[in-house]
Amino acid sequence: MSVTTSIATASVALARALADSAAEMEDALDTLLPVAEGDEARLYEAMRYSAMGGGKRMRAFLVLEGARQFNVSRTAALRVAAAIEMIHAYSLVHDDLPAMDNDDLRRGKPTNHKAFDEATAILAGDALQCHAFTVLADEETHPDPAVRIELVRAISRAAGPRGMCGGQMLDMMAEQGRIPPEEAAIGRLQTLKTGKLIEVSAEAGAILGKAPAQQRHALLAYGRDLGAAFQIADDILDATASAEDTGKATGKDAGAGKATLVGLLGIERARMQAERLVTQARDHLDAFGERADMLRALADYTISRRS
Repeated sequence: MSVTTSIATASVALARALADSAAEMEDALDTLLPVAEGDEARLYEAMRYSAMGGGKRMRAFLVLEGARQFNVSRTAALRVAAAIEMIHAYSLVHDDLPAMDNDDLRRGKPTNHKAFDEATAILAGDALQCHAFTVLADEETHPDPAVRIELVRAISRAAGPRGMCGGQMLDMMAEQGRIPPEEAAIGRLQTLKTGKLIEVSAEAGAILGKAPAQQRHALLAYGRDLGAAFQIADDILDATASAEDTGKATGKDAGAGKATLVGLLGIERARMQAERLVTQARDHLDAFGERADMLRALADYTISRRS
């Protein structure tokens, strides 16, 4: 089989695997975020609006494939994946608010504060984050409380002030010219804002599987390089793709003066850096053999995607 044929075959297999896991994720979220009745029904509706019905579900896929390396129960893996997807959804709801990025479109539909209102969107984001940790702490996620505690610790750290929230703060400071537009500073901003949640998504399966430290570190390192490549690819798309391609407004980074590696290095050099990161990410998976082929294919997809 030629290299080109092999890559094409892996791409088709990945597309099928992503679609299958996304469907599973939708079912899991539907169960964990049930339609509510009574006075709080509008809040649940807003939570479901942003958590369900779209997105690549890449973080969920990372959890599921990481867990598969250690034969973790699919139910347990789906619950952790759903919790991380809720946290990701909450971050997007808040990121889209007028006080942040002020976006009207997300995944091809009106953002939460446009579909509902700003106050409801804030509460929906808050509630999604709280509910995610309720799911993680439940014994249905894992019978060992030490595993549940480690999941809560790792995921909260990735989402908190030294992770996603801290990265968003740095992003706003960069817009205000309070962070120098230098490669190291931009890299740290993007690692915190986007990379940490991707990193812990890759690591979560190893936590669930009580994996040896070396294997857990390998998946974490894979997630770190994948997350960095993903963000560069996202910035390239913002600079080159249309809103129809991505399902959200494009060209906003340059218009808002956002600090990105694409803006600093140019598209070609940024693309070369993303390709180097993908190679590194794949190398971290050597110890897992063929079982990690979908994770390798995901790394390749990260820099070839159009949305």
